[in-house]
Amino acid sequence: MSERWIYQIKTGGFWGVFMTAFNLFFELKDKTFMQQVTTSNFYIRAIGFILMGIFVLGYFNWKQKMKRQQNQ
Repeated sequence: MSERWIYQIKTGGFWGVFMTAFNLFFELKDKTFMQQVTTSNFYIRAIGFILMGIFVLGYFNWKQKMKRQQNQ
């Protein structure tokens, strides 16, 4: 696997998991933990956050990293 994809998976995957957990804890006042985790909507949003983090956020972070390295 290339360095770019490893970087994108690390940064974007972390962001996706963080956003999933943040939404889970934010909605605890409305639904219990088990009610949220047992719905398919939770897993669809989790996969969406993780994929968006890897492909969108990870890509733009990689581009910024390359620009910083070229300027140094």
